Parts: sequence; C-alpha cells; structure tokens
Amino acid sequence: MSPAAGAAVPVDDEALASRLRDLALVELDALVAGGSAALVAAYADDVADALREARVRIAVLRGALGGADPLALVELPPRQRASDAGIAGVERARARLVAQAEAARALAGLAELAAALAPRLFEADRRR
Repeated sequence: MSPAAGAAVPVDDEALASRLRDLALVELDALVAGGSAALVAAYADDVADALREARVRIAVLRGALGGADPLALVELPPRQRASDAGIAGVERARARLVAQAEAARALAGLAELAAALAPRLFEADRRR
C-alpha cells in the first residue's frame, strides 16, 4: 500500500516502457527456429505479464485524466477570478492541467507501445 494516506507511490513509467520496447525487439522467428518451445512459451508469458502491467498503469493514468474540469474557472465572473480566492484557484487549475498533461503523455506512450506488442503475444501463443 502507499506509505502515507494520500501519498502517491512513485511509478517508473520509463522502466515499463523500456520493458515493452525490449520485448518488441525479440525476433519470434529466431526463437521458433531455435526449436525451443520453452523459449517461445517463456517469451509469450513475459509479454503477457508486461501487457498486464501496462494495462494496470494505463488504467491509473486514465483515472488521473478524470475529475472536475480545471478550466471551469473561466465561467466565473471577472471580479471573482481577480479575488484572492480566484488567484489560488487558478494555481490549482494550472497544477491540475499540468498533471493531466503529464498523465496524458505517459498514457499515450504506454498505449502505443502496448499496441505494438499485443499482436506479438497472439503470434507467440499460436507458435507455442
């Protein structure tokens, strides 16, 4: 669980991305040509595990994109936006927009890598 209530657990998206990229580099034909069904099975299991991990992380990132609209403050009257509360609100909105942008970039990268790797799982399963 998390170290403290509300504390975010750091996630190394780059390590997951590297794992997905590395698995995509494996030449399945070379594994099959080697005649080792065990290697093909191990590769398929590793790909499935990496895709499961990516699935969980993508779901978390999708959740970070939800919630209240941070730009709803645009609908406030100018006097309210100019108040001290409005200034604090714009800082929260800015932070939320930056967090959403970071989550969207991470989600896009992982989704693209997973999309490239998913067909390899099916191919490896056919060759087991």
